[in-house]
Amino acid sequence: MSHPPHDQKPFSAMDRRSFLRAGLGGTLFLGTVSVTAGLSGCATAPAGRLNAAETQVDDGYQFQFLTHDDIELFRALLPAIVGPALTEEPEPRRQAIAGTIERIDQGMVRFGPANQKELRKLFDLLNFGLTRVTVARVWSSWPNVTTSEADAFLERWRTSGIGLFNNGYIALTKISNVAFYGHPEHWHLSGYPGPPEWAMNALPQFNNA
Repeated sequence: MSHPPHDQKPFSAMDRRSFLRAGLGGTLFLGTVSVTAGLSGCATAPAGRLNAAETQVDDGYQFQFLTHDDIELFRALLPAIVGPALTEEPEPRRQAIAGTIERIDQGMVRFGPANQKELRKLFDLLNFGLTRVTVARVWSSWPNVTTSEADAFLERWRTSGIGLFNNGYIALTKISNVAFYGHPEHWHLSGYPGPPEWAMNALPQFNNA
């Protein structure tokens, strides 16, 4: 099951307040997980420039926020979130996923320290093996998770009675949908026809952006 876009506004225009408003208990829980994940050896540094085999697209992009583990997380979740909007042709599919993850990273950089801190806690919660199993109920590491397993995880968090999980679901799907459907090549998939021709003619600099 694909997860429809929640909000396709650019990252810079999205709500800059907290993504995860689950109360003091949720904040303390995420903070504890993040510290534990760091002590256990989970990667916390940005992935930087990956080689072509890692990115699956040799464009030399340098990640500034997402870690190697975060990249694997989104590689697993994007096919479930975007669903049929992703082409089934292997190479274009890989490129679409890789490009979307790069745009997610670019969005994270623009979020500012407060939201970056909360999103780091969320990603650590999902990347740390113990909490991935106990809280997300995902038994395999993310590179080995199937699309149906990723979809089942997202559905559990979407319908959970725990606000922390609901807000985590919203954050993951909102980030992913904005990064995917916000790309000009994907505008038509959400019914957006693109900027009106008169505006593009009046502001030709946008064609060269």
